[in-house]
Amino acid sequence: MKKFKYILIAGIAALGMSSCSSDFLETAPTAETGAATAFETTENVELAINGCARVMMNQYLSTQGMCGEGCIKMWYGNYPGQDFFVNLPGWASLINQEIHDTPTSLYTYYPWFYYYKLISNANSIVQNVDGAQGPEDDKKFLKAQALTFRAYAYMMLAQIYCKRWVDSDNGNCPGLVLRLDESVGDLPLTSLADAYEQIYADLDEAINLYEESGRRRAEIDFFLPDIEVAYATYARAALNRCDWNNASKYAKLARADHPLMSNTELMSNGFCTHNSEWIWGGYSASDQTLYYYSYHAYIAYNSNAGNVRNYPKCISRELFNQIPETDIRRQWWLDPTGYTYTTSTGEAANSTQLAKDTRAKYPDLLSNAKVFAYMQFKVRCNDTPGVGELNNFRSSEMLLIEAEAEYMLNNPSGAQAALIALNKTSGRDPEYSCNKTGADLLNEIKLYRRIELWGEGFDWFDMKRWKDTLVRHTYEDGGNFLTTLAVTIRPDEKNEWRYMIPTRETDYNKAVRDGVITPAE
Repeated sequence: MKKFKYILIAGIAALGMSSCSSDFLETAPTAETGAATAFETTENVELAINGCARVMMNQYLSTQGMCGEGCIKMWYGNYPGQDFFVNLPGWASLINQEIHDTPTSLYTYYPWFYYYKLISNANSIVQNVDGAQGPEDDKKFLKAQALTFRAYAYMMLAQIYCKRWVDSDNGNCPGLVLRLDESVGDLPLTSLADAYEQIYADLDEAINLYEESGRRRAEIDFFLPDIEVAYATYARAALNRCDWNNASKYAKLARADHPLMSNTELMSNGFCTHNSEWIWGGYSASDQTLYYYSYHAYIAYNSNAGNVRNYPKCISRELFNQIPETDIRRQWWLDPTGYTYTTSTGEAANSTQLAKDTRAKYPDLLSNAKVFAYMQFKVRCNDTPGVGELNNFRSSEMLLIEAEAEYMLNNPSGAQAALIALNKTSGRDPEYSCNKTGADLLNEIKLYRRIELWGEGFDWFDMKRWKDTLVRHTYEDGGNFLTTLAVTIRPDEKNEWRYMIPTRETDYNKAVRDGVITPAE
């Protein structure tokens, strides 16, 4: 399989784009052919849609780890959360949320840069696809895909840079810069309510266009959006907005044709190869790898990357201890009960029985990889250093969204049913039952989000949304975090868990620099 090339279409801050077909074949860059040629035919627009998918699986800013969506999951969802431990005291500023109010930080800038890159490319497609030569149904499908990319990007930006909805005065607070075409220049912030209104509008239009087109993506094109991805994006956006009716409605629609993994698949899939439960993901192959930049090079237990060998990723001891013994997911992590290891860090020296037994159980663990108590074996890679397909949406998340939404709609039986479907009916825990109500039921929903979605980039986002206080403990106090990382962070601290708009935007955009906020047109 040939490698793809990057092309430029349009956008702010020299936002680039990668062009590739459904199997990522080489194409000529628009720098040589011109933007008009890029949108001349629907076949060419398909290459541009494929390029959007590559934007989400690319490395940026000449910084290791800033690798499209994988970086968001790892550095912005996992690291600063409560349930994800890694022995990296030197990363305390990121892990302890100390840079949220630093607009000059590269970490503050990266999500803004990355998602507006994706938005810019989606905008070019939305603006130009109607003029392409080709079947009308194809044009509708391609525009729907571009609108889905744009809605997803704005949804993620809202979570990172805006207030949580419950603190937003019903959205009457600063939102985002809504760039909806190919123009550049000054553009003010809208309100958060207007940002969500645009997300909903994009998804409504996309769903209509998907239906009118009569088209569906090919099964192998799991990395491209179609109507189920629009449903899933709607469900997550509605969850973030506390719009419980739409959250439940679209979660059901998104998962309808995506049955949960069997226990065999759950334990062997390694979250590196798409299957029936995956609604949307990111493509990766040995000949098109991000090498040491990828998500899997930071987490997969069998990776040969130093980020894994020296710093294996671990579940929090306190969360692990809440997983029932009858739950197969407990096997995703290394249980150190009855073994000796260093409790100041969690490391088990090679001479210890814990290390020896672990290597015997997991022969694909490299001989020079460190063993830590509670280290993860949920995620592996298909090839070194970090080749693996990246999951964006799967049915388990949709069931959990449905459970939370039904609880908030005062339908405890609906919430209980969703939890039973996820845990008992699926076989994950054949002994599971749920008759909890009130606050106990909400805590049950939270617990199983933390277990099921661990390591997939939800930890910090969920805690922010729930407005929960983050508490990490050392081994001495019942946890497994280093003293430097064993902190307590309240919802009203750390700029209310919002990253500031980066100076690279305010320096460029006078309307944002001057603090102008206007309703969306």
